[in-house]
Amino acid sequence: MNDKNNEIISEIIKLIQENRLDNNSDKILLAINEDIRNVDYLFHIAIDCADRGRIKEALKIFGCLTTASKILDQLYYNLGCLYAMVGNYRQAFRSFYDALEISPNDVDGLLNCANSLHELRRFEEAINYFDRALKLDPDNAQVLCNKGNTLRELGRYKDAIILYEKALFLNPDIDWLYGNYLYTKMKIGSWEGVADTLRKIARKVLENKKVSPPFALISLCSDPLILGKSAEIYQQDKCLPNSFVGPISKHQKKKKIRIAYFSPDFRAHPVSFLTAGLFEIHDRDHFEVFAFSLQSAPIDDAMNLRLRKGFDKFIDADAISDPEIAQLARKLEVDIAIDLAGLTAYSRTEIFSYRAAPIQVNWLGYPGTIGANFIDYIIADKTVIPESHQKYYSEKVVYLPNTYMVDDPKRIPSTRVFTRKECGLLESSFVFCCFNTDYKFNENLLDIWVRILIKIKNSVLWMSENNEYFKMNILSEFERRGINPSRIIFAKRVESIQDHLARYALADLFLDTFPYNAHSSAIDSLKAGVPVLTFLGDSYAGRVAASLLNAIDLPELIAANEKEYEVLAIELATNSQKLGQIRQKLVENRLKCPLFDATLFTQNLEKAYGEMMERYWKDLAPESVVID
Repeated sequence: MNDKNNEIISEIIKLIQENRLDNNSDKILLAINEDIRNVDYLFHIAIDCADRGRIKEALKIFGCLTTASKILDQLYYNLGCLYAMVGNYRQAFRSFYDALEISPNDVDGLLNCANSLHELRRFEEAINYFDRALKLDPDNAQVLCNKGNTLRELGRYKDAIILYEKALFLNPDIDWLYGNYLYTKMKIGSWEGVADTLRKIARKVLENKKVSPPFALISLCSDPLILGKSAEIYQQDKCLPNSFVGPISKHQKKKKIRIAYFSPDFRAHPVSFLTAGLFEIHDRDHFEVFAFSLQSAPIDDAMNLRLRKGFDKFIDADAISDPEIAQLARKLEVDIAIDLAGLTAYSRTEIFSYRAAPIQVNWLGYPGTIGANFIDYIIADKTVIPESHQKYYSEKVVYLPNTYMVDDPKRIPSTRVFTRKECGLLESSFVFCCFNTDYKFNENLLDIWVRILIKIKNSVLWMSENNEYFKMNILSEFERRGINPSRIIFAKRVESIQDHLARYALADLFLDTFPYNAHSSAIDSLKAGVPVLTFLGDSYAGRVAASLLNAIDLPELIAANEKEYEVLAIELATNSQKLGQIRQKLVENRLKCPLFDATLFTQNLEKAYGEMMERYWKDLAPESVVID
């Protein structure tokens, strides 16, 4: 390499060090034109940048290399990996596809094409790439595991479990494999071996192993230490150092506080069913309200159309990379960024690792800590996070009065009158109901319910079908415990949420699940006038129903433990006078208690946002706050 080349390469390295590479692509192209051997040298500089978290610089160099010369598949492959790191899966797929054009039988290239398509929710296409990889390497445990993840998204749960089990046999140390396997088993009510696997996962979490996504544990584990630790491990693996957009500048006080809600669920989804009214009620004299939609909704989605009108600015960010979204939020001078998804499906917490706003908040969508130092606050109440539990949260806790959960006042039962006969319920039966989702059910819960059903001989359990495998397995579990399957009634799906709320009225008592409670379904039940029986657990997810009952002044429905829960269920089913009094109290309290007062909730939430900003403007670090 001659002196001139050395000089050009040195200048490129200096530009990287000074974070000034953005507008100097010509330097890279000049280096390549001067000497084709510089391709190899620049390639290794880019790899070094990536290893040190300088993803922006690495992308710039790789981008120039791929346009300036005839290159190896390795360049495209590494470029694809970098795009995937910043959440730009469209560009990632293109780069991996280009690498495969050069090396069509590269298993890693096929795997990464499949992974990118999975993230783009193009699941059937992803399966084709997984199958091509497995044809070349049938015992590749990582491919088997990732194909299992995609099959689960397609609802092919049994096929996914078969692949997970084969992957576990071949390589049990694959990141997140145990948790994904266990979660999928819970989706279909297949509980054999779950307890042993959970103990293994808990042990590995305490050893800092990447063994389970946090969400997979919430329905199984009530230990806030394990749940918090799993979130921390997950975030440390997923989020890059914030070298891409740099530190955020200090915001000055404006006439209005700019708040932005980030969610993949601005569509017909429980999060939007709860929050749609809030966005409309926000005080526009003091707040500007933005939405960053992280996943496209169907064109005819009525909730999405309503939400677009409820925000001052609605940003479709599905196709934008994580750092670009953070940069856009900065450009809009967002003061407070609220993550409504946390660690749920299709969430993008990586956006917040780039510091989209001076203040970043975890609220509503994920019942637990995000486990990251870039989320400043979590919005809660004193039921879901007692002060003694603050140590399990990476965020500072903002305590709202009453409850942390809001409900849309426009979401009311329809006028349709359902009959028990059309819903498959006998007029003379006592109807217990539970419309919770599949993964919230477990063996211990079922044992309790069976004892209740045996005691209350004329009772039935009305529940969601969830999926065909779940229905078959849950019936088998009840039958094995001596309950005639005819006493388990499955609610048919109705398209209208208003109709679903209306038919709740046919039930007598909602039996809650644990350790993962009913959340939006508990709100639905109480709104429809059906009491919810719960007991106070140890985790955030296991204390939500208690929070809701406290906010509607029905603490008598919060059992202290499992035994009390069982006794109280039997008592309410046999004492019609007591149950009737509770139902009447619920009807009266719906109109006067805080739970369904969306205006009051919004005012309290805005006070919380104001407190956060006051601390920020005074250069005070985030601290736990109690809103009176």
